[in-house]
Amino acid sequence: MDIQANLNGVLSELPLGVSLVAVSKFHPCEAIKEAYRAGQRIFGESRVQELLGKQASLPADIQWHFIGHLQTNKVKYIAPFVSMIDAVDSWKLLEEIDTQGGRCGRVIPCLLELHIAQEESKYGFTFNSCREMLDNGAWRSLQHVAICGVMGMATYTDDEKQVAQEFASLHDFFTMLKRTYFEDDARFKEISMGMTHDYLLAVAAGSTMVRIGTKIFGERIH
Repeated sequence: MDIQANLNGVLSELPLGVSLVAVSKFHPCEAIKEAYRAGQRIFGESRVQELLGKQASLPADIQWHFIGHLQTNKVKYIAPFVSMIDAVDSWKLLEEIDTQGGRCGRVIPCLLELHIAQEESKYGFTFNSCREMLDNGAWRSLQHVAICGVMGMATYTDDEKQVAQEFASLHDFFTMLKRTYFEDDARFKEISMGMTHDYLLAVAAGSTMVRIGTKIFGERIH
């Protein structure tokens, strides 16, 4: 497994302005160090305990993204250092991130997770529930959260047309949110979509951030 070659291969396919989150969950620190030595700085983890262990033993300039479902009672553990929480799926979670950000004296960047796939998923706002939350307006008073954009996962299918349509729907929704709620907020700029099996379709649909693990690190070790 040549992590550096894999990483360079992925990077060569990403246009300027598209950032790569190397999904390192379930992979050992040694694999992360190899990607780090090759120049990668943004890594994605989905379990708080695993992230805490890695953060403590790896270089301090790594930007850690929390990409999994985050329980409100776990926010306090990662609030002091996390670079971005990529999957905010409820108002309750947003409030807790704001509270913990306040305790650490920092503003925590977040993405709103939208449920765009056909598959049954437990997590993510629907387009309607996301609009309802933003229409409510309470989010404007959060001092320690920066809503930086949206995140979504397409259906896991070989039907590229369906995947492209789902990505297009998220792009359109982002554009509407930007125009309606975030026009004056330069921080609201990310459309995080695309993983190992569909990132080229996501990039074609306007993704600004892709999350790739298997293609860089190989199959996960559970």
